[in-house]
Amino acid sequence: MSAPERIPPRSVTTAELLAKGELKVRGRIREASNAVLFCSVTHEGREASCVYKPVAGERPLWDFPDGNLAQREVAAYEVSEATGWGLVPTTVLRDGPYGEGMCQLWIEAATEEGGPELLALVDAEEPEAGWKAIGFAEVGEGKTALLVHADDERLRRLAVLDAVINNADRKGGHLLPADEGRLYGIDHGVTFNAENKLRTLLWGWAGEPLTQEALDVLQGLREALEDGGGLAGKLAELITAVELDATRARVDALLAAGKHPEPSGEWPAIPWPPV
Repeated sequence: MSAPERIPPRSVTTAELLAKGELKVRGRIREASNAVLFCSVTHEGREASCVYKPVAGERPLWDFPDGNLAQREVAAYEVSEATGWGLVPTTVLRDGPYGEGMCQLWIEAATEEGGPELLALVDAEEPEAGWKAIGFAEVGEGKTALLVHADDERLRRLAVLDAVINNADRKGGHLLPADEGRLYGIDHGVTFNAENKLRTLLWGWAGEPLTQEALDVLQGLREALEDGGGLAGKLAELITAVELDATRARVDALLAAGKHPEPSGEWPAIPWPPV
């Protein structure tokens, strides 16, 4: 008689780990403007580090009166996943030690020397090859320098994502280069406003044609955001109906224009501080 087949244990996904695991607070990231807690999370033999941002620790924003920052962070992750680009670390909404909040996988920034720079200040009027101009910045004693970002396909994808989610705070410190050439964007609490609030360092492609890849991704988002679409259902639980309609409108506008958006002039184009 043959031995019964041994079924290997099911592996726990990162989303399951974050949503169902036991959270233990290890410390607080004090430079953040809202409560940001560094935690460990364990579930069925798997453990990881994560960030937990409880809704109770959020400071209300007059221009984001609906919902909360935690829901917007999860919504940004869902849109990122729908693009297939994987630009936002796995993020879930869950209960924790201080109530409901956002829980996001901790990304250890790559520290390998010699890796590509993403941002720089240069003493020049125009960027060199491989760089895109953001604008001039004061560097002290009445002097200015040109702030540039890398002409990097990962950043370009992130610029498209930010245009879709209407990111009002894409700072340099929100860019996390990771191992294996990955790049992540974090801190998406001020997104999805129905009004145009795009404020970012990634203006280097403003007015330039979108890549064919970006156009294909945007077409996929348009379909996923239709009534009955999977992404539309997820976002409906996280942002308001007006904000969801505005997201659809932004995708339609990007496809119609076929180019990266430009600063509107109605809202500060670059966040402060930029890094």
